[in-house]
Amino acid sequence: MHVHILGICGTFMGGVAALARAAGHRVTGSDRGVYPPMSTQLQSLGIDIVEGYEAAQLDPAPDCVVVGNVMTRGMPVVEAMLDAGLPYFSGPDWLARHVLSDRWVMAVAGTHGKTTVSSILAWILEDAGLDPGFLIGGVPANFGTSARLGGGRFFVVEADEYDTAFFDKRSKFVHYRPRTLILNNLEFDHADIFPDLESIKVQFHHLMRTVPGSGRVILNAADENLGDVLQRGCWTPTETFSESGGQGDWQIPSSGAGTDFDILQADVQRGSVTWSLPGRHNQLNALASLLAARHAGVPLQSGIEALGRFKGVRRRMELRGKQAGVTVFDDFAHHPTEILATIEGASSVTRTGRLIAVFEPRSNTMRMGVHTGALQTAFSGADRVYLFRPPDLAWDLQAVAGNMDPAAAVTDDIDDLLARLVSELRCGDHVVIMSNGGFGGIHERLLDALQARDES
Repeated sequence: MHVHILGICGTFMGGVAALARAAGHRVTGSDRGVYPPMSTQLQSLGIDIVEGYEAAQLDPAPDCVVVGNVMTRGMPVVEAMLDAGLPYFSGPDWLARHVLSDRWVMAVAGTHGKTTVSSILAWILEDAGLDPGFLIGGVPANFGTSARLGGGRFFVVEADEYDTAFFDKRSKFVHYRPRTLILNNLEFDHADIFPDLESIKVQFHHLMRTVPGSGRVILNAADENLGDVLQRGCWTPTETFSESGGQGDWQIPSSGAGTDFDILQADVQRGSVTWSLPGRHNQLNALASLLAARHAGVPLQSGIEALGRFKGVRRRMELRGKQAGVTVFDDFAHHPTEILATIEGASSVTRTGRLIAVFEPRSNTMRMGVHTGALQTAFSGADRVYLFRPPDLAWDLQAVAGNMDPAAAVTDDIDDLLARLVSELRCGDHVVIMSNGGFGGIHERLLDALQARDES
């Protein structure tokens, strides 16, 4: 079958393309701004990509078209697809029909932590010899790829609440029909799609309705919004987790954000974890993953041992390098809660100098100014904060920066930002750069500039 994918260079649609190719289909696609690394990754799989959304790419006609959620009515290729009556599907629908239909689906949902939890869970299953398939919105270092068909029974999918396509405004995750569902947390996000938190809760309730009674829902007992979703109806056994002192069936100690932690069940220690990821948020991510793996038959202790071999996820407190005694990390955080958790985790990493936070408010929700109030306290654990102002920001970043603790420096020029950092940074400092985009390649540019400074 010839599958043509519109919007193929996005992380999700690129993953769908890789899965379709692994399943033996001929795959082509198109996108705007086709550039490495996604373009080269897809081409290495034998997937031809064209630039743009002109109608000619559908001649000769493919057997079906998979439509990414970046596509809209009025685009020439969309109008040509509809006029020709070609079979078309959204990415999540195609995935559900052609990959997930005969698998034990393990879905990871929530506002934060989906990529990390999905990566951990896939690795625990892999370490147990279960050969899982997966589709994740990032690249787990243990695998080096964001998607794999796998040969086993289980398939791990990062279950995003973003809308599906221009013709299907349900959240992506309602298509997946998981047997094991992790609900990590729930906050307001994606303000470009959802008008309020209530509308997101409705979609999570729809997701709950798809989990069979023989399945398992694993959720954060401390999250009141998830509790509200649960009260709207749950037909599946639940297993809960939290910090100690909470209501979770399983718990982690409420103190300590380092890399070693205990796991408790009914106040009884069931295991101790030593691994490489810092922060209490990652401890909870690990616990949720262990519980899901237990539902798939992996003993708790086996899962704990696998955590010790977990190598992390690219762009989640990823170490990018060290120059002149300065350590540079890259993180995908783009919501105040994520920023706060990232800073807390970074604070627990041993260092002799300061913790410097650099942030680009790039996400649609952040650019709209929805989270400016929470942003003022999100960096409280840092010693110094730099904020980059993108050109399309809809709010006064300088005014927010002045009310931060610590007060933040603001610039709208990456060269100026680099110059300030190079001037200030000294041996022993840790720099955490946070953005959900490429940020102008600032990570490598900073490391190169520090090396040049050290050699001059």
